[in-house]
Amino acid sequence: MLVKWIRCTVVDRRGFERGQRKWAGLPGEPGFRGQGGGWSRGRPDVAHVFAFWESRAFYDSFMARSHDRLASAQAGTFKDAQVRLFDYRFDVKTGFEPRFTDADLLRVALCRVHEERAEHYVLMQEKVWNPAMAGSPGMVRGLFGEAPGNEYLVLSMWRSAAEHGKYRTERVERLALRAQTEADIAALTGDIVQLEPSWTV
Repeated sequence: MLVKWIRCTVVDRRGFERGQRKWAGLPGEPGFRGQGGGWSRGRPDVAHVFAFWESRAFYDSFMARSHDRLASAQAGTFKDAQVRLFDYRFDVKTGFEPRFTDADLLRVALCRVHEERAEHYVLMQEKVWNPAMAGSPGMVRGLFGEAPGNEYLVLSMWRSAAEHGKYRTERVERLALRAQTEADIAALTGDIVQLEPSWTV
């Protein structure tokens, strides 16, 4: 599965949201699995959208045929768009499905890892972080993805901000020590996204 992450700064919120509804045409596209997103809780003018495709071939075909027609409705409503593609590696918890309806919040983390530490980082993700996140009440589902250049995406969906906050305060510091995260990671960025039900396709 291919994961597409779009992050942009919105300059015309109403126009952007109106254009977002045009993506309702996506389910007819071969290989399309789902799409959803919302607004950054930390920076209210930043939008995040996540799209899921069965494979790179289906995605490339869509980009060549239909993308520009659907995207034209949002032209001029945003700036500074950053688009990243990741290959799905494994689930966080079990049975990841690109569904957004039972989650209120999405946590996205982008990690750039030192090349010589990549293997260790992935192992710790499986053995330390995944079980801890999967065991947290309120964590619905998630995935771990990889991009060229030792970049990794950790996506997790949560039922509420309160439950995600509890996981953060209770466990993150302790887990980071156990997983030797600091030694692995060259750069870490992320965001908390308040999901917008009307953006779900």
